[in-house]
Amino acid sequence: MTIHQNGLFIEPGQGSSYYFGQDLYTFKAVGEETGQAYAICEVIVAPGGGTPTHRHNRENESFYVQDGEIEFQLDDRTFVATAGTFLHSPKGQLHRFTNTTATPAKLLIWVTPAGFEKFIAEVGKAVNGEITLGASLSPEDIDKILTTAPKYGIEIVPPPSE
Repeated sequence: MTIHQNGLFIEPGQGSSYYFGQDLYTFKAVGEETGQAYAICEVIVAPGGGTPTHRHNRENESFYVQDGEIEFQLDDRTFVATAGTFLHSPKGQLHRFTNTTATPAKLLIWVTPAGFEKFIAEVGKAVNGEITLGASLSPEDIDKILTTAPKYGIEIVPPPSE
């Protein structure tokens, strides 16, 4: 398949933005712009923010920490990643990330092939206007995420019962 396009040029602060809980996801490239080859987003992870433990059954997911410190889990291994760190999680691998610090962190997430951006657009809250702090997930938000995730090949693993 040949992709006929003139390339992409997305300036700082530009792209489609969504709050996923307290975290801000800004898509710099989406599947419609890449022939479905990939999507890439910049994520500002709030203190205490991040993802639940999950796996993607359709996409590989790569992470590049730009600023701050993020704790990652890949299967049964846990890493603390600082600015300049790259991590890759192949499809099917259990993983999560969490900002365990008191300051926001920033990372790039690259998914191949594209599709993950549609999940975030469906379950996130679109940013229309000024960027402010995101809100914690409500029980309704969590229910929507859990019921929508399988549609996109995402399995969210609940935390162990205490």
